Order: sequence, then structure tokens, then C-alpha cells
Amino acid sequence: MAECGRGQTRVRKARCQASLAWLVSAFTLLAMLAGALAPGSAHAQEQIDSATGEWVDPAATMEWTEISGVVDQAISDVWEEGSDGQWVAVAPEQTAAPTYDTNGNMIDPITGVALAIGADGAPIDAAAGLYYDSAGNLIDPASGMAVSWDENGQRVLQEAVPSDNVASGDGVAVAEESVPELVTTPWLAPPPSGPPPGYQNWNPPSTVFIPETGQSVDGVFLDAWRDWGGAASWGLPLTPEFQENGHIVQYYDYGRFEYHSENVDGAVVQFGDLGRQMRPFTVRRASGSGSAAANEAALTARAWTPMEEVAARPNSETWRFVGETGHGVAGAFKSFWEATGESGYLGNPLTEQYKVDGVTYQVFERGKLSQQTGQSPEIVPVGKMMVERLRLDTTPIVQGELPAYSEELFAPPPTTTVSGIAADPNGEKWVLINITLQYLWAYQGDQVLWQGFISSGTAKFATPPGSYSVLSKLESQTMEGVLGGEYYNVPDVPDVLYFTDYGHAIHGTYWHNNFGSPMSHGCINLPMDVADWMYQWSTLGMRVEITP
Repeated sequence: MAECGRGQTRVRKARCQASLAWLVSAFTLLAMLAGALAPGSAHAQEQIDSATGEWVDPAATMEWTEISGVVDQAISDVWEEGSDGQWVAVAPEQTAAPTYDTNGNMIDPITGVALAIGADGAPIDAAAGLYYDSAGNLIDPASGMAVSWDENGQRVLQEAVPSDNVASGDGVAVAEESVPELVTTPWLAPPPSGPPPGYQNWNPPSTVFIPETGQSVDGVFLDAWRDWGGAASWGLPLTPEFQENGHIVQYYDYGRFEYHSENVDGAVVQFGDLGRQMRPFTVRRASGSGSAAANEAALTARAWTPMEEVAARPNSETWRFVGETGHGVAGAFKSFWEATGESGYLGNPLTEQYKVDGVTYQVFERGKLSQQTGQSPEIVPVGKMMVERLRLDTTPIVQGELPAYSEELFAPPPTTTVSGIAADPNGEKWVLINITLQYLWAYQGDQVLWQGFISSGTAKFATPPGSYSVLSKLESQTMEGVLGGEYYNVPDVPDVLYFTDYGHAIHGTYWHNNFGSPMSHGCINLPMDVADWMYQWSTLGMRVEITP
């Protein structure tokens, strides 16, 4: 241990000797430098006039010249050593004048590709379609004015140009500055629109499904049902079509449709005479003297007895005799019968008015009217009564791919085109989607900015028609889940606009190009460039109208 301690002492002594030598050398060098600079310092003091205290330019001496020459030589040596003995001059940077494409987008001088510049001065995707004036200034779509930014990336507000001449401080009118006209263009230029929808291929559905009763209406029955007022006039279908008395028939709440193919006049759909089927087997001509119920039944039966025209009273505004059936219509029943087409709808009267339990009734060839005291006449659901009396089959059918009934199914799609006219910057942004055509229109105000084919949900995952709005926006999302027993995992779905709380969205589609055909699990598939544009153009709350 002691030997080890003595060895350490010798090492420390050697280090101290080396340090002392280094300090002596440094001190000597500083002394030499001070001696070299001393003359210069003395010269500096001699250049101050003792009388005035002002600086006097020194006379040139070799001493100063030698110092400057040493410095110049040192700089020259450094440059020569770094450039193989040759001085290389740096050529001044040449800045080319900017060029623009036909849409006003600046051209990248290196790649030759249209270059769009964002508000922060950084390049962005040229597909965004920003617009510039002839000087390369970005156009504000709201004001139509050029937009510029300072060196900190902050927007510089443009001063409004006064519309009248402004007087100078001297009271002299200054001519209004000439401002070049700016054409306002959309902030985001939409991609090229798709071909017009195939109107020649569009047809209204020939069969619809009625969810309320689980039945369908088809073909000529559908045409007649809609032409004669639909549910308001005939109610809803209660049975499927079936054969009855040699004809195809279908029962509704207020009647029965019959198909008569033998009619040469083309009126193949006729309304069944359900009123005649309500006629009692026997008609009593006199009321009995029994109970009130028995007397009421007798009077009801008597109402079926036709009267002779000579016995009928003259026609008036409140009463009218119908010779075809030998009965009259009066009061509110007369007004209702005439307003609904007379014999064309209800047929002619088969009874006179009669009362049961305080309610007034009258039977017609195809229907029956009732009226509570102080109220308007109503149609009695004689079709439903006959279905129950005859115990007809009302088992619901399977909907399958049949569209649920809506009058929108029969409205032809709009015949709009993309005009290219600048849209109103304050116009409402909304989209219209037609499921039958697999087509979308993007509106701003009443101007169509883009239209083209999309892909909606398949029959198993049909996109629900209705009025919606954009609830949320996501630049990208991996969509994964199980729907209808099918597992799906689609990574990085771009430009997602959700419009329902059940996962329905408008989004970009990179996995197929079959637009114009249903392909999705209920979402609206867009081409990638269209989805990118729509994501930037759309706003939260934007209206989304989906029609069958």
C-alpha cells in the first residue's frame, strides 16, 4: 500500500512540472504579442489633437500596411487551400419569372406540375384547385380579392378601394386608382364530372312493398291505386293477389281491385262492387211493431228498396235522384259523392240513408259512407269488412328487394348539368343522391358543382333513403366490424363524412372502380379524387338528401 502511495506522488510531481512549462510558454507568447501591438496603440493615441480633442487621420506607414497585408494573405491562403489554389466566384442566383396553367395554378419550375400554395406559404396538393390572379396572388372566394401573407405567415388584409374620388390634403381631387377586375372562382375546383345519368335506363318501379300491411302492389293495380288517390282513397292492400270468380283480385281497406284482361277499351282494372255484396237476402217492406232493434233492422232493409222516378221529389242543391239504381243522395252525402267522382269512384247509390245506433249510413255500389252527427262523412272500410267476413288470407309476404312505397320512387331524377359558372360563395352546400341511378349531385345554392356515379349499399345492406346532415368528418379511418354476419376490415378509408349515427358515411374508395353499381355495406362510395374534393368543400351540418 505504501509503494502505491509513493508512485502516485511521483506522477503528480511530473504533471505539475508540465503545467508550469506550459504557463511559461503562454506568458512569453503574450508578451511578444503585446510588443507587436504596442506601436499601433501608441499611434492611436497620437492621432487625437491635444488642442481640440478631435481625431486626426494618421499618415500611412509601412507598419499598418504590413498588418493589413498579413491579414489579406491569411484570407487568401485559406481560400486557396480550400479551392486547390484557385479562387472560385459564386454565381448570382437567377430567379425565373413564375408561370401558371390555364386554371391559374402556379407551375413548379422543377417538376412542371401545377403547384398550389396554402395560407402558410407552403405548397399543398394541386388537386385542391386554389385559384390565383394574373400576378400569382391567391383569390379569396368570398370577396374575390387577392390574398397575401407577410414574412410571418400572417394574412395581410386588403384595404377597400373607395368608390368616389378622394380629396387630397390640398383639396385637389385625386383620380381613383384603376383596379383590375377579378373573377371570383370556387375556392376548391371540383374534379371533372362523370357522364350524365342514364335517364333512358330510368323507370319507376313496377312493384312496391307496403310495410304497414306486409303486402305489395304490382303492375296495373299499382298504376290504378296511385291514379285514384292511393291510400287516401283505397287504403292499403290487405291481401296478396289471388284468383276470385275467374279474375285476379286484391282487397284493400276500402275496396277490391279486379283485373279484366278481356276489356277491349283498355280499362283492365275495375273496382269490385262490394256494396252489392252487402245487400240483405230479403227486403222487408214494412217495419214491425217489435223492439227498437227489430224496427231499426227493418228500416235498414227498407232502405234497399228502390223508388220509382215518378215518386221521387224534384232534384235540388241538397237532393238528387239517380235513375240508374232508383235511389237518391242528399245533404253531405251528395256533396261527398259528387266531389269524389260520383259513379266513377263509389258507384251509384244502392240504398237511401238510414240510421243505426245514431249513425247515418248509405251504401253505394263500391263502398259505404257513414256520418256522425255534426261531422263530415267518412268512408267505411268495406274491403276490410269483406276480408274478415270471407276469412281471406292476409299473411305478409317477404319484401326481398322490393322498394318500400314512396312517391319519391316515381319522381324522375333532376336533369341538371354542370355549367361551369362560378357558384354563389354564400349558397347552401348540399348533395342529392339517387339510389336507383347510383348518382350524386353536389350543389352550392342552385348550382351543380359536380355530378357523377357512386356506389351505395347492396340489397342486403341498402342505404336508407331520407334527409340527413353531415355529423362528423375524418380525414382517414380504418373501418372494421361485423355487419349482417359479415366481417369487414378496410384500412385507411379516406375522406369520411358520417351522416347517420349507425355508421353510414360518404367516403373515398380505393378498392374498386365499379361506380354506378351498388357495392357497399350501406355507405356511399366515391372516387378518390371526388372524395378528396368533397371533404375539403363540405362543412359539418351539410344537408344530404338520399332518394330511392
